[in-house]
Amino acid sequence: MTRVIHTGDTHIGYQQYNSPERRRDFLAAFRGVVEDAVDDDVDAVIHAGDLFHDRRPGLIDLQGTIDILRTLADADIPFLAVVGNHEGKRDAQWLDLFEDLGLATRLGADPEVIDDVAFYGLDFVPRSRREDLEYEFDPVPDDADHATLVSHGLFEPFAHADWDTERLLTESTVDFDAVLLGDNHAPDTAEVQDAWVTYCGSTERASASEREDRGYNLVEFEDEVAISRRAIAETRDFVFVDVELEADEGIDRVQERVRQHDPGLEDAVVIVTIEGEGRPITPAAVEELAIDRGALVARVNDRRELPDEDEEVSVSFADPDAAVRERVRDLGLSNAALEIDETVRNGDLADANVRETVERRVRDLLEEDDSAFEPAPEREPSDADVTTVADQLSGDGDSRADAEPADSDATAEAAASSDGSATADDEPSSDDAADAGPADEGVTGASGADDAEETGDEEPADADTASLGDFA
Repeated sequence: MTRVIHTGDTHIGYQQYNSPERRRDFLAAFRGVVEDAVDDDVDAVIHAGDLFHDRRPGLIDLQGTIDILRTLADADIPFLAVVGNHEGKRDAQWLDLFEDLGLATRLGADPEVIDDVAFYGLDFVPRSRREDLEYEFDPVPDDADHATLVSHGLFEPFAHADWDTERLLTESTVDFDAVLLGDNHAPDTAEVQDAWVTYCGSTERASASEREDRGYNLVEFEDEVAISRRAIAETRDFVFVDVELEADEGIDRVQERVRQHDPGLEDAVVIVTIEGEGRPITPAAVEELAIDRGALVARVNDRRELPDEDEEVSVSFADPDAAVRERVRDLGLSNAALEIDETVRNGDLADANVRETVERRVRDLLEEDDSAFEPAPEREPSDADVTTVADQLSGDGDSRADAEPADSDATAEAAASSDGSATADDEPSSDDAADAGPADEGVTGASGADDAEETGDEEPADADTASLGDFA
């Protein structure tokens, strides 16, 4: 029997809530997985992508990762991995460096055999490049009884899916009996065309919506494939305080509910969610109460529809997006730009996936029509009274006097606001997050390697290969 740990979405280097302690938590969670692997003497650790939170991890994060991988190497436990969308670089990948150091194996079209299991890899591939993707893999070696694919992306039939799993399994030159996935932070398993398809989930909570305990999969290959779930022994405690206010209740009731969780608040991340009716509250007063009782971080998410008392701008506490959308319509944005703006504000989309999703859609729209982001002729804004989407979100109206007429740059500001338009439970995103996948090693089905568009410090790309960073 072959036993492997299937993990992924470790997001090492993510300084969630701008907290150095949270940054260390993500590295510690990965260390916990590796320590379990050594204690259980598994045959390999399989990582399904997003080892790092972005393509330029800090030196301390790199040193910590190398130290953890050396623990596996010292125990003679192979580390096999693919590249995710957050960490993908235009040139060589961090996995290639770790492979050169003898600490990792980057999976691809040629199999890596562990005991009687052949492992293949498919790096993250942007949606716009998948139509022509050929799922060609080298034959399964004679000494392998099982074939397993490791990949990163949002596959069917799971939530937010945009990747056709049935097509992958049908067109693949190898018959896989298991597909080990990363990208979706919620663990789940389904059977598709006689193959077990499974997400291991993230190892730390990258969003306040990830309430379940964090963990990984233990996959056993014998006559059949068996997948079981294991929790990580020690991760940062999250305390979720859900309050339903009656019409005559206010901050006193919210603070009472927070106190009811004491002394469990010590060193925890406290997320207070308010629904119902009741009087307006000041989030800072609630957060201060939790911090005074030892919480590491406290955030308040007020979902009620209460009118703002500001005379100039009427915005509800629960949904400021309505006011923003109204202002966006006044900017003369194209329908394509408005669609991107809606994507940015999609509450069902995980924070860590906003940039990637926006970039995919921008690329698709440009491929369909290179004039997609031209201003709508019927909605020309005036030069003297325009606030950009980013300005509206930050409440900064001082830039209106010098504002230029809206054009494709407004789309970028709508997309860029995904990091700055946080409600109480939004997570700060790394400015360097890699949202387009690994790149430049030839588009074969197994590597997907030339499918990343670097953002930020690269020269602007042509319209047919443009990335979100080119519009920022």
